[in-house]
Amino acid sequence: MSMPQTSAPAVPIDSGSTDSANLLARIEAAKQENTLPHYLAIEGPIGVGKTTLARKLADLLNYPLMLEPVTDNPFLDRFYAEGASQALPTQLFFLLHRARQVADMPGNDLLDRMLVADFMIEKDDLFARLTLDSEELELYQQIHQSLKIQPPKPDLVIYLQAPAQVLQQRVFRRGFDFESSIDVAYLDALADGYAEFFHYYDQAPVLIVNAAEIDFANNTHHFNALLEQILKMEGTRQFFNPNPTLL
Repeated sequence: MSMPQTSAPAVPIDSGSTDSANLLARIEAAKQENTLPHYLAIEGPIGVGKTTLARKLADLLNYPLMLEPVTDNPFLDRFYAEGASQALPTQLFFLLHRARQVADMPGNDLLDRMLVADFMIEKDDLFARLTLDSEELELYQQIHQSLKIQPPKPDLVIYLQAPAQVLQQRVFRRGFDFESSIDVAYLDALADGYAEFFHYYDQAPVLIVNAAEIDFANNTHHFNALLEQILKMEGTRQFFNPNPTLL
């Protein structure tokens, strides 16, 4: 079984800044008061920055981290190179692997469950509908239903958005050989699919983030602004559309 990774001890966010020190204190207080989300799921299309943000949040909060097995999928490079002929094995690998990961997730009945994940298995059908033909999709859905997957609901979903051109730039920048042939049209269709999925999603609160000009990996102000938004999150849906020039 693939167990969640245990995050390293929390890393201060710009510890020399008074504002950052105050923010850290508020986050710690929220953890003590049990008002901070325990299970955060980061979602969005390929290249939007899910894994980077998930790692940073897990490090800061000292939560276990669960990542989807992108580089472990032996069919993925063939799918990007050959297309539809490799779509079904690619999707089935992800489905079965994510099903095992879900089985390792803390259940909804555990008050002390803590987790940051860079995927939701509920979105698997999105990829299947985009890449499989009708007969393959029917087989895929039969297998999915037979697994009887019951994932715990996140306390907060952070949905990262960006245009297809930005996604393609980020994909090429991270330099995975198997992603070098990803077409912008595929990324555009994927971004549209995510937008439709989250338009109807109502199983957990969603923080929708315009991540097109945001650099959570290297810009402390951007990351701190997101943390502030998480602390202020109320209701079932909020939008975070910061102007980077003002951060």
